[in-house]
Amino acid sequence: MDVTADPLSLLRTRTSMKWRSYPDDVLPLFVAELDFPLAEPIGEALIAAVRRSDTGYVAPVNELGEAFAAFARRRWGWRVDPGQVASTTDVSVAIVESIRRAITPGDQVVINTPVYPPFFDLVPEAGGRVVEVPLIHGQTGWAIDLDGLEAAFRAGARAFLLCNPHNPLGHPQSVEDLTAVAELAARYDVSVISDEVHAPLTHSDGTFTPFLSVSPAAAEHGICVTAASKAWNIAGLKCALMVTGSERMRALVAGMPQEVNWRTGQFGLIASIAAYRDGEPWLDGVVAALEANRVLLAELVDAQLPGAGYDQPRASYLAWLDLRSLGWGDDPSVIALERARVALHPGPMFGAPGRGFARLNFGCSPEVLAEAISRLAHALAHPRETAVVRAKSAS
Repeated sequence: MDVTADPLSLLRTRTSMKWRSYPDDVLPLFVAELDFPLAEPIGEALIAAVRRSDTGYVAPVNELGEAFAAFARRRWGWRVDPGQVASTTDVSVAIVESIRRAITPGDQVVINTPVYPPFFDLVPEAGGRVVEVPLIHGQTGWAIDLDGLEAAFRAGARAFLLCNPHNPLGHPQSVEDLTAVAELAARYDVSVISDEVHAPLTHSDGTFTPFLSVSPAAAEHGICVTAASKAWNIAGLKCALMVTGSERMRALVAGMPQEVNWRTGQFGLIASIAAYRDGEPWLDGVVAALEANRVLLAELVDAQLPGAGYDQPRASYLAWLDLRSLGWGDDPSVIALERARVALHPGPMFGAPGRGFARLNFGCSPEVLAEAISRLAHALAHPRETAVVRAKSAS
């Protein structure tokens, strides 16, 4: 089915973070919220819940595990035991509670920079200490630095917070890298918490491989944390999953305080079940729109921002822009906002490798995307101007 983004006039009536953080003259392309209308099956499920006043606590036994297991098998050929699916508030809470159970306070936890900024806060919240092993970029694209990872494990790291597909790069980790990670985790008895929230948004030319599916070692040492929040734009409804593939990791999740599960939002649960059961046609339409946008973005950057770098992602709706050649400093998002009135996510927040970079959300209309790059190009060509405010077709 065709899915198109809402017009700016309607989007600006939304009250979420994306549309209330900046004045109306700013194009907000920073936070990971989509501009598409809510999938109809989700809207219908929520309206039905309101009409029956179904606004209480989540039931301890529900249909989320079965819905996700069926989706995972259809989408990725991954066989999930519904009995090994637990829920909580959101992916960040799932990460914190999983790490907290997997380590002793003060233990080292590895992350791969540049990476989703909250990772730097979630690890210490769980009692761990961050160890950075940056991803490597070669002729074949991005990859995990397996030698660096092993060195960190050998030095005593007790957990690895994996991002698959990787945010902000839109890179689905290769089956070879994931298999090697599982082997290292087994060798050094390290727990792997794999954030797979962007997996449903893998593009037609990308391949997502669930970490737990690559080998018995992965299932023995891993926990998948995921949600319908990013793919179906329902983050505010609060529901995330913790999926395991072994009795060892099932016991780890089951040992979490009961309140971890009770924090699941009732509307989030209802919406997630609807998404996994009936939301695939909408999802396919969104992915097709995102693939068209990522190509358009490459054309716009090449034509209007000479010297800027951009590798088209194979998953999600986030572009990692290399703006070092523009001379806009370590954090080019500052100039983008001040001179172009375009809000981007600051690259340095993703770790030291993010200096000179910015993350752009292209989960919007082609018109908004074109206007954003036009504004950035104008700011580059007219460096003495403090702001560029235009409406044009994006309005």
